[in-house]
Amino acid sequence: MNTTLFAAATPATRMHVVWDWNGTVKDDFDDHVDALNATLPALGGGAVDRETYRAKHTVPIPNFYARLLGGPITEQEWISSDNAFLELMTALRDAGHTQSLLSLCPHDTLVREVEEADIGHFFQRIDGRTGPSGGTKTAPLTTHLEALGLADQAHRVLLVGDVIDDAEADRANGAYAVLHTGGLHHPAKLADAGHPLTDTLADAVVLGLRLAASRRAHPACV
Repeated sequence: MNTTLFAAATPATRMHVVWDWNGTVKDDFDDHVDALNATLPALGGGAVDRETYRAKHTVPIPNFYARLLGGPITEQEWISSDNAFLELMTALRDAGHTQSLLSLCPHDTLVREVEEADIGHFFQRIDGRTGPSGGTKTAPLTTHLEALGLADQAHRVLLVGDVIDDAEADRANGAYAVLHTGGLHHPAKLADAGHPLTDTLADAVVLGLRLAASRRAHPACV
């Protein structure tokens, strides 16, 4: 990914991105396969299917890559491929935007999984569910934005998620939402709902920032 994808933010253009967890930042099995196939070509390998992934998977992960590539990879190659998964959040941070994480996953589970993924340093705040299950994300997003001091600046907030509830929560709070097709809801279901939709997380962020810029430029048209 091009790390110069995002122009440097100014005080007027700076946005805050709220990431969903399950189905968005946290990969399910198909996302693991897709992520692997996104990095293998840069290392000289070809795409694998689900069964090959299962048959050859091993830990530590560099040994898994070695099995797929037919030989060991260098330390620098491993660092480069591992960093590819972090480039989007790094590019946002480096451009001057801020980020947080909001999920209906139990809070303790969410914090543990984020720590295991070693990405907590990207987020100003991490909030998971602390009450009973079964609710929507609307009220938790309100609380999340209040804690961040953004309750009266929702026009600067973009939520990237994968289910219709993510978009409805954002709309209820006066912010933006862009959904991606690689998560828990079928793309056709997302398309029928009429919310902004992309196939990748990077495209979701680019579209969200463009929608915000358009509203700033043409406030009377919204």
